[in-house]
Amino acid sequence: MIKSTKEVNVGQSGRVKGNITTERVVVQGYVEGSIVASKVEIKTKGRVSGEITSNELIIESQGVFEGTSIVKDAKPLLQGKAKS
Repeated sequence: MIKSTKEVNVGQSGRVKGNITTERVVVQGYVEGSIVASKVEIKTKGRVSGEITSNELIIESQGVFEGTSIVKDAKPLLQGKAKS
């Protein structure tokens, strides 16, 4: 498990198998596990397999995310048909 109060950056050749809890995560390599952070960025060629819990999730072109994303503090979407 990785815990930080600032930022965790997984470089292009970096591999993490485990959980990450921090303020901000930048993934350029590979992460397998769960991530809890305010902001998560998956860069080009970055790959995450697992669960992400964050306020903001950014996936660049050619970045890969396989798993579940939970958005903290998100307001539920209104369901139903709009009246005309």
